[in-house]
Amino acid sequence: MRTTVGIIGAGPAGLLLARLLHNAGIDSVVLESRDRAYVEHRQRAGILEQGTVDVLRAADAGERMDREGLRHDGIELRFDRRRHRVDFPGLTGGRSVMVYAQTEVCKDLIALQLKEGGPLLFEAEALAVEGAESDRPAVRFRHEGREDVLECDYVVGCDGFWGVSRKAIPASLSRVFERTYPFGWLGVLADVAPSHDELVYARHERGFALLSMRSPSVSRLYLQVPADTDAQAWSGEEIWEELERRLETDDDWTLRRGPITQKSVTPMRSYVHEPMRHGRLFLAGDAAHIVPPTGAKGLNLAVGDVVTFAQALTHQQRTGSTELLDAYSATCLRRVWQAERFSYDMTTMLHRHPDATPFDERLQLARLDRIASCRAAETDLAEGYTGFPIG
Repeated sequence: MRTTVGIIGAGPAGLLLARLLHNAGIDSVVLESRDRAYVEHRQRAGILEQGTVDVLRAADAGERMDREGLRHDGIELRFDRRRHRVDFPGLTGGRSVMVYAQTEVCKDLIALQLKEGGPLLFEAEALAVEGAESDRPAVRFRHEGREDVLECDYVVGCDGFWGVSRKAIPASLSRVFERTYPFGWLGVLADVAPSHDELVYARHERGFALLSMRSPSVSRLYLQVPADTDAQAWSGEEIWEELERRLETDDDWTLRRGPITQKSVTPMRSYVHEPMRHGRLFLAGDAAHIVPPTGAKGLNLAVGDVVTFAQALTHQQRTGSTELLDAYSATCLRRVWQAERFSYDMTTMLHRHPDATPFDERLQLARLDRIASCRAAETDLAEGYTGFPIG
């Protein structure tokens, strides 16, 4: 097999890249190790930044998102039993976010790829990226019981943290920056209408809590728990009781309860691999960076990466210049580190560290009070949450 761009991974990053390249008249092949049903149902992110929404619309992939997604014009911060709403459009010149699950983004992009785009091979396991430093890199993969080779002009690794792409970069050239947090999120899906029409981020002395949603009838809720927590050790009653404690306010707000249909624990870590390019191999998304979910940045960072690559390759195809391709890693990393900073700030401001002192807790409250009382601080949060510029 031969193509211009070999894409490893059919998550939202790989699928969107294939769509962007197709619209630019550039051929690609997507290799995905899992089957279609798995890709379309794995629960991941659910918040799309303004820039991500704009990209999907421009790629003619936003019709169902605009019809079924939930536009949010703010979030609510809770601390000391107080409530403070952050008004995104008023602080950012009209920007907002969209609640639309990653599963739905993947369904939309898969349908478009199969209808209009190049080959999308499910259950095609990438085994290695070979010849990244040459002008003919290749992906060795296994599909339908036999090994094959996909020859490319470029390879883009959208295969996540555990994929093969990053392993093709020599260790002598790699630099890794990471932080592991001593807590995680116990996340649940519940068949009940959300208890608030926007996301609620709560700082509480018992730990962080988040009230989110997947649709007008399905709530997504999270509790900070120790990193080694077994989700099944928590009963439904215990989860609802703890959510009520951490989301409590001084007014008459109440938490709606309903059947819990799914429970899981998400670890919390920050990770960046530099560089994000080696020869004709380009890393995108979790293959290159991971953020704690507090800032809702993971999926959106991946979108920024593939948009940057698609723009750079289109520029090269039209002008012959590799200037933008050569700058890919540096361009992406500027945005990545701002997102890492924002996610770290949100995480440390809202979560209770197991070794926290009274001084640390007072600082958290002071940071939250600053946001609630200072427009400049509130604007900084709103700009970070709705998204940093792509490119």
